[in-house]
Amino acid sequence: MQLRRSISLAAAALTAGLLTGGVPGQALAAAAPTATPLPLSTVADVVSAGDRVFVSGGRSATDVVVTSAAGAVVGTLSDLPGPTDLLLSADRRTLYVALPTANAIAAFDTGSLVESARYDTGEGECPSSLALTGRYLWFGYGCDQWGGNIGRIDLGRQPARLSTGVADEDFYNAPLLAAAGQNRSVLLAGQASLSPASVYAYGISTAGALTLLRTNQFSAVGSNLRDIALDPTGATLYTAAGSPPLVQAFPFADITSPTATYATGPYPRAVEVSRTGTQIAAGADAAYDPDVFLFSVDGTELARYELGDELSAGGLAWSPNGARVYAVTSDWTGARPATLHVLPVPAA
Repeated sequence: MQLRRSISLAAAALTAGLLTGGVPGQALAAAAPTATPLPLSTVADVVSAGDRVFVSGGRSATDVVVTSAAGAVVGTLSDLPGPTDLLLSADRRTLYVALPTANAIAAFDTGSLVESARYDTGEGECPSSLALTGRYLWFGYGCDQWGGNIGRIDLGRQPARLSTGVADEDFYNAPLLAAAGQNRSVLLAGQASLSPASVYAYGISTAGALTLLRTNQFSAVGSNLRDIALDPTGATLYTAAGSPPLVQAFPFADITSPTATYATGPYPRAVEVSRTGTQIAAGADAAYDPDVFLFSVDGTELARYELGDELSAGGLAWSPNGARVYAVTSDWTGARPATLHVLPVPAA
């Protein structure tokens, strides 16, 4: 591992590439991926608005870097206290940025890059994950052990109305959140950092109240949950956990046994569903080759990519048109800048 970690960024950029799939005749050729060094030493999240990509630096940083769709750095959202999770509105015109060290969530216009609003989440709340269902902006928060819960900002009111502690369950820390692009009535929350891990399926009333519908059976999800996702309809949930060594899909209506699995190798770190819900991007620990995989929903491998550094937990994003997957990595030693990888998706 030490030898592998010592590869220079330039060498990683040159050698990063698309490898063939594990099933003969299934993987398709694609253009070579690109790797762009970022003015960040750490990375927390990445989202794509189409013509622009946004990468946050994490709790120890102050910037969100803005790039073109091809990965060229074009700007920076600066002087932000610890930007972590990123979220785009449905029309991709607003970028929400979680600021846990400031107990706030910032909103930016994705065209002008001007901050349009900042929402105070309360003293000591530490908002760290975001999800959006229509008028409701949800945030997972928690600064202390077993101090985690879910908050809600009603964007349909002027001024926006804040509610905290809207879940009856207590979380070990800030829960991971995921929403469905075409279904405003469901929300998924994941309990990270515990073994075994848990996910919670919620129903959302028209007034924004959460009702716990179900949780997983003991140990079904695995341990040390790193990322969760929902398909656009909210019918299927996906989990990436430190164990087992694969990404799993479960019915939202019955979180007991996986309906499909995606073989990433040991220590999955990220999972992301395409906008159409037809493809899955999944990533695992960089110590094991390769790092990022593309699958059809039935588990058939379509492509695999080698990145060269450690993939950030949750550090994958699809472009809206499904032509690219973006991955963010950082050097675990801190000796090299963080990197944005642009991974072209093979044509069907």
